[in-house]
This record gives sequence, C-alpha cells and structure tokens, in this order.
Amino acid sequence: MILEMARRVLKIEADAVAALIPRLDERFIRAVELLVECRGRVVLTGMGKSGFIAKKIAATLTSTGTPALYLHPAEGLHGDLGMIVQGDVVVAVSNSGGTTEIIEILPALKRFGVTLISLVGNLQSPLAKESDVALDVGVDEEACPLNLAPTASTTAALAMGDALAVSVFEKRGFKAEDFAVLHPRGRLGRRLLLRVRDLMHVGAEMPVVSEETLMRAAILEISMKRLGMTTVVDTEGRLIGIVTDGDLRRGLEKHTDLLDRPAKECMTRYPRIIERDELAARAVQVMEQHKITSLLIVDAQGRPDGVIHLHDLLQVGVV
Repeated sequence: MILEMARRVLKIEADAVAALIPRLDERFIRAVELLVECRGRVVLTGMGKSGFIAKKIAATLTSTGTPALYLHPAEGLHGDLGMIVQGDVVVAVSNSGGTTEIIEILPALKRFGVTLISLVGNLQSPLAKESDVALDVGVDEEACPLNLAPTASTTAALAMGDALAVSVFEKRGFKAEDFAVLHPRGRLGRRLLLRVRDLMHVGAEMPVVSEETLMRAAILEISMKRLGMTTVVDTEGRLIGIVTDGDLRRGLEKHTDLLDRPAKECMTRYPRIIERDELAARAVQVMEQHKITSLLIVDAQGRPDGVIHLHDLLQVGVV
C-alpha cells in the first residue's frame, strides 16, 4: 500500500513535469531574454509553498551568475518593496494566479516600471493578465490523495524555474570556471580554481640530494621532508631523477650494501613533472594515470622548483 502510494505520487509529479515540455514556446524564449537583459536583479516572490519554490529558483539563479533575491509578498506590503529598483525583473510564482498578497503588490511594481514574469497554473488569472510574460505551469491534479496539498504543482513550478535558470546561464555563456568562482569552498570550486603552484612544496620543504649523495643520507632527507621521496640533481643543480620509497624497497632487493651506494645508482630517471600553472585537478589525473604519489615542478633551467604530493591534494579536497 505504501509503495503503491509512493509510485502514484512520483508518476503524477513526473507527468506534471513532462506536460510542461510542449508548452515551451515564444513566451518562454521571451522570458529568458528578459532575464538575460535584466540590468538590475531578478526578484522572486511567492506565498506559502510557492514562496519556497521562489526561494529555490532565486538560489539557482544566483549560483549560476544571475543576481537574484527573494521578496516575501506580505513583507513587501509593509516596506520590503524598497528592495526593488528600476531595472529589476520580478518573477512571481502562484499556482492560482490570484494570491492576494501578490495581487496587492502589483500596483507598486507597475509604478516602479519593473518587468513582471509569472509562473502560474491559470493563464486567465489576474496575475497572468498583469504579467509581461506568463508561463503556464498548471497541473491536472496534485499528488495529494485529497488533491489539495501543493505537490505536483510546486514540482512543475520548480522544474520550470530550473529550465529558465539553465537557459539563462547557457545564453550568457556561463562556464564551469564561472561556477567555481561563485562556489570557492565547493568541491568543483577547488578543482577548478586551485593550481599546482598553490599546493606545491618549495624551498626548505623540498627534498633534494646530489647524484653522489650516499643512500644513507638520501634516506635521511626523505624522512626529514616527509614526502616519501627526494629529488636527485647533478652538479649543476638540474633534476636527473627521483628516489621514492618504492625505489628503496627495490634497491634493498638488489643490493646488500644499498646504504653505501650513491643516489644515482638507485634513483628513477626521468620522473614525472608538471607545470606550476596547471590545475591541481590535472595533477591528480597524472598521478592516477601513472600510479604515483608525487609530481615535480622544474624551472626554466631544469632545476627542481617544487613538489606536489597526493596528500596535499587529498587535504584540500581536490581528489
């Protein structure tokens, strides 16, 4: 019984969203154009459950590069209309299209000269008739067994709001990099904003030994710098190899006198390097591809300039 009811709810709501597709016409295109051309903010408004939907649409627009805010229509009647300025576009959400609080703020909106877009369930409603563009989000029935609680209607309004928001940022050429700028603490933001140079170990933190350094000293350098490796350089300070924990294990299998051998005999030549300006996410990609945990950065003369380790990437959430 419970599962049957749940399936019924999902079917009704899915049908409500699917029914919006054939309604997309010139009115939708005009609504998108008005939002793109908006020189102020996009102000969402709605009462009750429609208010929650309006808040979500405002949040989606804001996070995708369109400045938006939510105005509670009842509070608007008591002073909050002051947040609306010329150049704004108001998007009102009302299934009935006759929500009293929204209808009562319409005269003020007209005086401000703002553009009005509405998401309504009745295109013959007062709100629809007063709108510059009215989009039909009406449903045949609510998912509520009593056909009373806003369910399918709010889902349809939310879906139409998402369609508007995505169409707007697509038309504006909004890119993943732009999204990252607005979400610097999010996972995507870290992946798209952090560069190798932001995380690499440099200076005294970078392990370095010469090619003639004995392995006992090289192991000490690896232990002190705590990166599980050390770079190996020639007499000119140019990078010629790397000694990792794996090289140590392999060396012990081959040489009983490993500690007294020079680093050049135990190192891995031609270590993987990466440019300092590459994305940190690219460093992860290279490490995964070659099954390694460190990448080196060299300067124009081929000298070690830094080291980036998998742990650094894990720590900041790039991985």
